[in-house]
Amino acid sequence: MPFVNIRVTKENNEPTTEQKQRLIAGVTQLVAEILGRNKASIVVIIDEVDTDNYGLGGETITNLRVKSSMNQE
Repeated sequence: MPFVNIRVTKENNEPTTEQKQRLIAGVTQLVAEILGRNKASIVVIIDEVDTDNYGLGGETITNLRVKSSMNQE
């Protein structure tokens, strides 16, 4: 059973329910075509990661974006 995990950032109402549905349908179709598997056996999971829950260079992405927006003003 193919298992696909997609991670996206969760911010500003994105991804929308429609976008997630399109990702699931598209990835399922692609895996079925490439691996020759039955669509019914393909699992797609979308993890939405809050910007407070990952970081770069020792700071959360939330903090980095706040600093970036302050520098642009």
